[in-house]
Amino acid sequence: MTTSRLLSDLDSLRSKEFPAVPERSGLRDSGPGFHVAALAFSEDFWEDDGSRREAVEERYEADRDGLAARLAVRWGEPDRLALWSLHERSMSGEELPEPWAGLCAHVPNLVLWRVDDGWVGLGVSQWDKELPFQLLAVVTDVGPP
Repeated sequence: MTTSRLLSDLDSLRSKEFPAVPERSGLRDSGPGFHVAALAFSEDFWEDDGSRREAVEERYEADRDGLAARLAVRWGEPDRLALWSLHERSMSGEELPEPWAGLCAHVPNLVLWRVDDGWVGLGVSQWDKELPFQLLAVVTDVGPP
């Protein structure tokens, strides 16, 4: 995956209208006020002793940080938003708006910019230790709760 391709995919995502109702299309979840898309995803880790998984996680975090450095030239330095507290709030029964309710279940933190009237974020997702990593892009007009 090249940084140029990732930037192009992110720019394409930013140009899409938000749908009126939630929808899933390939590696993209969208709904009123948001898009969440996998820009890249790894292999799974069913046959791994943990060493390959750690290396892939480090690579995906490095890819996120490399892309974030390029975006910082456009939009300035990003905020770093830990999502664990949102996950705890959600698990305690608080109803969180999307995309935050879904993200906090599988993304530990986001690199996040305020852009125009919305937010753009990058995160590394993994639903469970055997499942693939995903480099996610988030475009939303719903601010973090």
